[in-house]
Amino acid sequence: MNSITQDILYKQSVVKYSFKYGVTKAAIKFKMHRKTIYRWREKYDGTPASLKNKSRKPHSHPNQHTEEEIKKIKDYKYKNKETGLVVLWVKLRRSGYTRSITSLYRVMQRLGIYNKTPSKKKEYEPKPYQQMTHPGERVQVDVKYVPAKSLTKEVKEKDGRYYQYTAIDEYTRQRILWASKEHSTYASVEFLKIITKKFKYKIECIQTDNGAEFTNKLTTYRDKKTKFEKALKEQGIEHKLIKPKTPRHNGKVERSHRKDQERFYYNKVFCSFEDFKNRLKYWEKEYNNFPMKPLGWKSPNEKYLEYIKS
Repeated sequence: MNSITQDILYKQSVVKYSFKYGVTKAAIKFKMHRKTIYRWREKYDGTPASLKNKSRKPHSHPNQHTEEEIKKIKDYKYKNKETGLVVLWVKLRRSGYTRSITSLYRVMQRLGIYNKTPSKKKEYEPKPYQQMTHPGERVQVDVKYVPAKSLTKEVKEKDGRYYQYTAIDEYTRQRILWASKEHSTYASVEFLKIITKKFKYKIECIQTDNGAEFTNKLTTYRDKKTKFEKALKEQGIEHKLIKPKTPRHNGKVERSHRKDQERFYYNKVFCSFEDFKNRLKYWEKEYNNFPMKPLGWKSPNEKYLEYIKS
């Protein structure tokens, strides 16, 4: 017999004794307050179950979401169906929402409008990561193919493909994006000129994958330096290559490309190269002013300002 059952039977014996000999005698015998016995007598209907303790869980919480907040969340989610949790939270914050992202996640799960599918992949155990200590210490560079569905038929026939060159500073997460009609060692040199001019700090190291637009390491000309490698050497910038077929080692730029796909390319169609270039410039500005969790919910530009002021 468990303790809950014993407690109920004890209450029942007290109540029955009080009915037979009176509440005062029952209080003296069981050393209880008379009000407690009266309360039990009111609850008792002849069955032990009626004496079971009711839940003390509150029916409401002083910090629970208001009906107005819940309506706002539903409205924003309905209008931004493909938007992820972080982006939705930031948009809500800009409209006056004051709750934490954790609170938003919980209420969306409770409302059934955010169901994150659990991953079936085996969890990867990353090696300890070298944290950067200042801007420019290491910059990750990569090239992204512009999705074919984001180009009109006329653009495909005229230009074929477009490419997005990306440089991201590991410390501030500031990014520079460049629209290109090709990805080659010549285009990589042009991009290098752009990032050394636009980043407001000296670049000490550039990290890339082993693509032929950066290095000849995996080609038949492995002993010959590319124009990009020669340009890095001339400027005194270290060139670090990641392990072949291991894009996660260039994780920051890879993750930023996923964000590009989810938040920029998914609903865009470019009618010309100029159109692509102009919209990419606007997206670069939006990205660098968007708050991020790894930066303590500061934007890359705010992280940079924080560093120069410290």
